Amino acid sequence: MMFMIHSRLAVNLLLAAASACAAESAPSSGDNSRTNLYQEKYRPQFHFSARQWTEYKLNPGLREEGWMNDVNGLIYFDGEYHLFAQRWAKCWIHAVSKDLVHWTELQPAFWEDLRFGAGVQSGGAVVDKDNTSGLAPDAKTKPLVAFWAGWDNRSQCVSYSLDKGRSWKEYERNPVLVHPERDPKVFWYEPDKRWIMVLSDEGSYHFFTSKNLLDWSDLNVSLPYSYECPDMFQLPVDGNLHRQKWVLVRGNGRYSIGEFDGAKFTPETDQLPCDLGANFYATQSWGDITGQPGRRVQIAWMNGGKYPDMPFNQQMTFPCDLTLHSFPEGLRICRLPVKEIKSLYGKKQTWKNLIVRPGENPLQDISGGLFDIQLQANLAGAKEFGLKCGGEPVKYSSDRRTLSCLGKEAPVEAANGCLTLRILVDRTSIEVFAGDGKVAMSSCFLPGPQNTGLELFSLGGSLKIVSMTVHSLKSAWPHFARPPYWDNNTAR
Repeated sequence: MMFMIHSRLAVNLLLAAASACAAESAPSSGDNSRTNLYQEKYRPQFHFSARQWTEYKLNPGLREEGWMNDVNGLIYFDGEYHLFAQRWAKCWIHAVSKDLVHWTELQPAFWEDLRFGAGVQSGGAVVDKDNTSGLAPDAKTKPLVAFWAGWDNRSQCVSYSLDKGRSWKEYERNPVLVHPERDPKVFWYEPDKRWIMVLSDEGSYHFFTSKNLLDWSDLNVSLPYSYECPDMFQLPVDGNLHRQKWVLVRGNGRYSIGEFDGAKFTPETDQLPCDLGANFYATQSWGDITGQPGRRVQIAWMNGGKYPDMPFNQQMTFPCDLTLHSFPEGLRICRLPVKEIKSLYGKKQTWKNLIVRPGENPLQDISGGLFDIQLQANLAGAKEFGLKCGGEPVKYSSDRRTLSCLGKEAPVEAANGCLTLRILVDRTSIEVFAGDGKVAMSSCFLPGPQNTGLELFSLGGSLKIVSMTVHSLKSAWPHFARPPYWDNNTAR
């Protein structure tokens, strides 16, 4: 079975080899000076990617500064979103944001402990708002508690922060649990007033419980056909906070909707894809966002992207709001970019009731490489239509009823001949959302030197654009001042 042969190590070794091959054949990218941070040729301008701290090296590989893979414990605390990610088990990358768009990368959160093998693997984090752990010396301080697995794939450990995540201390009595395998996801289960841990366990998810985050009991419940990087949460059904369902997302982005009784998750759906693009893996999500009840924001590692001769390697998807909606076939998750993207909006252009004939391109005067595009199309007589973004086509086939982008296809129904699309274009990625987010496709690409601007096309007949808006986007990194700690050697 797929989960038995899949290995994070195998995936990442292949990625490293691919990146190395791409680097060997790629031309020089020009100015790679350290003062050019966040402005490098292939650096995403509104998707998060990692930086280097103590060295400047092109094409960083596994465990090296600038590399990034699995998303780790995401928490919201005191007005800040905390984003963690793997540097391939060397440490956890750590960044904070007020708006999910503009990020400040901090020093790595914590490091491998050789007592448990040469690596600190993926996991989760929580805000211990009632200090159930007793890790804070006073009632006013709310510990941030992170859970990670050692490289031995059995030692489940804790690190914690008492200063809003600016420094971390390893729990002196680690490990808090010894059980195969890794990727502990922890959340609070309010009906029973206790914590739940979901652990990836050799092709299954295994469940544990604790009152204090430090002493764990086995619930003796496993969920098969589940592997790596679990995420589990509730979502309101059709926006109703009084009617919620549990969602369990696996490392490959496939999710199940069901019920959870504090010990056992009972799926009510098959495993369904969050995303059908070429680069989407190891998702995690933010919840418990102050003043925004029911909001759940997901982000994933865009594994497999290539960035030749760059001082970084890999990027994240753009954060997306998750909502749960009723459809004729049942409940389904919808994903759409977070509304905070509006802070990057530049020039806006709109069209209404536009007829596009084969060979015409009404977007020919638009230049640039960063866009948020929203359109509603009436296919009319068109057999195929689409947009070329950075030279890469996003196209819909009326005959096949499929949406395709960068080598991947997704089934999409055009209700009554109409289709809605939302497309985010960054320097090295395209994210497509169809049917108000019911179908999503996240993929990476390398643009050619002349591939900027947009091309709207129709084949086999005329297309009617009912409405279309194109926002040019500003960089999320408009200014970067070299920090005074750039060359300090606290990073390893």
